[in-house]
Amino acid sequence: MEDHAQVFEQFRARLQGIAYRMLGSVAEAEDVVQDAWLRWHDAVRDDIVNLEAWLVSVTTRLSIDRLRAAKTQREHYYGIWLPEPVLSEPPATPEQAKERADDVSMAYLMLLERLAPEARAAFLLRDVFDEDYAQISHILGKSQAACRQLVSRARMQLRDERPRFAASQETHRRLLGKFVQTLASGDLGAISALLAEDAVLMGDGGGRVPSFPEPLHGGRRIAQLFYASRLRFKDDLHIEIVCLNGRWALLRFVEGRIESAMEIESDGERIARLYVQRNPEKLRHLADSRKRP
Repeated sequence: MEDHAQVFEQFRARLQGIAYRMLGSVAEAEDVVQDAWLRWHDAVRDDIVNLEAWLVSVTTRLSIDRLRAAKTQREHYYGIWLPEPVLSEPPATPEQAKERADDVSMAYLMLLERLAPEARAAFLLRDVFDEDYAQISHILGKSQAACRQLVSRARMQLRDERPRFAASQETHRRLLGKFVQTLASGDLGAISALLAEDAVLMGDGGGRVPSFPEPLHGGRRIAQLFYASRLRFKDDLHIEIVCLNGRWALLRFVEGRIESAMEIESDGERIARLYVQRNPEKLRHLADSRKRP
């Protein structure tokens, strides 16, 4: 049993990565990996030729089934659905920074929501996890030609709208630092100056806390929102720069509790888009690991 568990643990991170990118939810990804473990536990292992391939196949199929059900639920979600953010280690190199931002950012996970479950699986397995078409064909139960078509169409569908981060991680972090300082100063003009005129804010409250049911457009309007928060909470408001989903991002605390997680897109000088996760259910993992005194 101990050896059995050790084998599974060797591949847990890869399985979790697949399930999270498929579902955009830490909790649902953990459920999928747990289900994969139960199937692994009950499997006749002498019949398994390639352990990793078997586990990837099971995890992907479970994720597809879970995503089909989730898509129905998300169609009736209250307001804007955003992925569940996860804490991550800061990338050690610029290459790692670009790689992580490209395939796990909140913006990118939202873009993946446009793909049908099987297309999403085929695309991720090929372009993110570097699986060959023979394995993808086996997982999806389709011909290799059909899988190539799925991946090709997914690439075309995502190509024009894929998030492009022009600024380096270092520049991005400096802008976040300046943004945090400006928010703390309570200077409405300075806050507005850091936001593009056509900036967009997307917030997810999940119907549990107040949020905008539609995207909020306009740098000035968004600046007024942050300014009002500063006036309301005063010294009870604290903002911290952390690494979320492979990019520098912000956690906002009110009275020592996480109130929101925010990822931004920018050109390094002005903020163009903000993704604000406020749903307490989706902040639970962050709250457990980042409690403030």
